[in-house]
Amino acid sequence: MSPVPVQAWDAKAHEEGESRVIHLDLSKDLETPWPATSPNQLASFVRIKTGEAFATEAQATSQVFYVIRGNGYSDTSHGQVQWKQGDVWVFPGSEKISHHASKESTEHGGAAFYWVTDEPLCKYLGVASVEEKFEPAHFTKESLVSAVKQLADEPESKEKNRIGVLLGTKQTQATKTLTHVMWVLFNVLPAGTTQKPHRHSPTALDFAITAPSKGVYTAMARSIDKDGNLIDPVKAPWKTGGAFTTPPGWWHSHVNETDEDAWVLPVQDAGLFTYQRVLDIKFVPAVLNTIKKMEAQGATFEGEKVYVDNK
Repeated sequence: MSPVPVQAWDAKAHEEGESRVIHLDLSKDLETPWPATSPNQLASFVRIKTGEAFATEAQATSQVFYVIRGNGYSDTSHGQVQWKQGDVWVFPGSEKISHHASKESTEHGGAAFYWVTDEPLCKYLGVASVEEKFEPAHFTKESLVSAVKQLADEPESKEKNRIGVLLGTKQTQATKTLTHVMWVLFNVLPAGTTQKPHRHSPTALDFAITAPSKGVYTAMARSIDKDGNLIDPVKAPWKTGGAFTTPPGWWHSHVNETDEDAWVLPVQDAGLFTYQRVLDIKFVPAVLNTIKKMEAQGATFEGEKVYVDNK
């Protein structure tokens, strides 16, 4: 199997040109006959020129939209979604959705979405969505920012590996994910922060909501040394309005060397991995403790019951 590459895209693609979908397509690297950014997910930019309507459609069970720029509305079978910059909304199934950018959406000549679906997974399985697994949900920018700032104000926030809110619906409480397949985190990286490395099995498709022009990046590597430092890391810069991949299993650390906060929206297929009990997320402090004990963890899930008689 071919590996998931480290790749980045800047904002230019959705800041100019006609109304269209711009797939962040790595199908050549992944050797898939359909567009894909990771084996299970396809991330895209959607550009809608000022005052125009444009439709999107995907063979998917989950569709996540982050509003990069502009305001307007989208017509769906569940009603009309009124959206503006910074909002996140999620829709089940694969129906065609008509999006309308307002005449006030003049920045860079129109509105734009970061759009992620599980279409590659559905195409790999050869299936179509026949049942809606969750209800549509709409999260406003104000509610998301307020929730994160509340967390950031807590005294223990400086000790946490990340400061963000996981988005969810009532149907996905068991997996604590936005849909049964997809996981979304609205996350701030405070000024002067270097997060300790961690890793997980799902691929992350990260969108940089806002970041200073230099000094904010994700350092990632296949391995760490005995002190928990990344070995020969590569750096994916956070560029406002851009996106990048974090390959599955790679150790990575988010770094902000500036005096300004930065915001990011990672999307993963972690709902599927969590349901399969193979998320396997690990953080450096815990891993170093097992190394000191000369232990090697094999299980990917905590709390399994054993029903066999091992006497």
